[in-house]
Amino acid sequence: MNNVQILLRQHVGAPCEATVKAGDKVKKGTLIAAPTGLGANIFSSVYGTVTEVLDDRIVIKPDEKQKDEFVPIKEGSKLEMITSAGVVGMGGAGFPTAVKIKADLNGGYVLVNAAECEPGLKHNIIQIEENAEKTIRGLKYVMEISNAAKGVFAIKKKNEKAVSVLREAIKNESNITIHLLPDIYPMGEERAVVREVLGILLDPTQLPSAADAIVINVETLLRVAEAIEDKKPCFSKNVTVIGQLNDSNEPRVYMDVPVGTSVGDLIERAGGMREPVGEIVMGGPFTGKSTTLEDPITKTTGGIIPTIEFPDLHGANVGLLVCACGGSEDRMREICAKMNGKVVSVARCKQAAEMKNGALKCENPGNCPGQAAKCLQFKKDGAEYIIIGNCSDCSNTVMGSAPKMKLKVFHMTDHIMRTIGHPLYRRLTVSKQVDQLPNGK
Repeated sequence: MNNVQILLRQHVGAPCEATVKAGDKVKKGTLIAAPTGLGANIFSSVYGTVTEVLDDRIVIKPDEKQKDEFVPIKEGSKLEMITSAGVVGMGGAGFPTAVKIKADLNGGYVLVNAAECEPGLKHNIIQIEENAEKTIRGLKYVMEISNAAKGVFAIKKKNEKAVSVLREAIKNESNITIHLLPDIYPMGEERAVVREVLGILLDPTQLPSAADAIVINVETLLRVAEAIEDKKPCFSKNVTVIGQLNDSNEPRVYMDVPVGTSVGDLIERAGGMREPVGEIVMGGPFTGKSTTLEDPITKTTGGIIPTIEFPDLHGANVGLLVCACGGSEDRMREICAKMNGKVVSVARCKQAAEMKNGALKCENPGNCPGQAAKCLQFKKDGAEYIIIGNCSDCSNTVMGSAPKMKLKVFHMTDHIMRTIGHPLYRRLTVSKQVDQLPNGK
């Protein structure tokens, strides 16, 4: 096993401060960095020796022989143990879980994001299929701590096996139900989950707490249960590897990958890449970023995707339609450059609201107005192509106008969708309405 590199910033807040130095021997579960403000504890994921403590990471050389045992966290209240274990949101920005769930919901809802929103990723669904009972116990702990009266699993209807497993597992739970979601991106955005389950559309500036709710990722629930029941620190991650792999393009799901494992090590575990490769994406097709074989996975890494090569636009003029639900403008510019295009125009989806920190949030995720005015801007600015980063519905509205203006459309996920054999995001072909199970079960 190669060196593991454990980043000091893996979650919302400031970077953590190292509590070890070069030469220190560490075990699985040894505390190696602690937050200086908002953040979460960081632990060694291996037995080994610290070789370097840098400004942004701690490098550990693993011992040749690894043990399954780990250093347990101290006994305490459920909330204290979640805090001690360094549990964060395992599917998004990594907000510290203990901070999120300590609010009193006064009989409200814990909404479980089991949407597995990003195409191609499978680890959340596999977790439900293989470990529903412990995941449900994690939900019960969160409901108890947050004073919630009801828990709801929000999961796409297409995941029939996982839905069936959940239905059986909660058949005697009067306060836990299932809400089925359509197979549309971005049904896993937290305000989309609130809207779909509770029928409340929050403003972009509002948190789910405004609807007396918490939205929590399904893997986070598993880590909560591990902290409370097993006294296990949060030092591992479930990851999907999919894409341009030697054996096939089918997803490989790896549970409990040590945090700090390199992208290259994980790809080798999946059988290695099939050349030529366009890029390697860390995360999902929509919100992931390009990465290298040397980069380490973190507590929030969901996917590793080697892709096919990019098409060549031969210097053609390109307009970028930036959406809050997809990649940033910088990510879209990177993709355009890799396609050998020249950016001549940039516009934002009309529902992309800019927050105080500069981030974009959609006013109504997954329900999009027309984009004809933006396409007209691109045409006037001399674009021959447009690259879009929109949700399923936005992409659909773009296709209602762009071809009429003789604008050729690429979605920023096209190279990934082609790699994994997924339909391209163009025309919306599925209904946004889903029949629910009787009594929410």
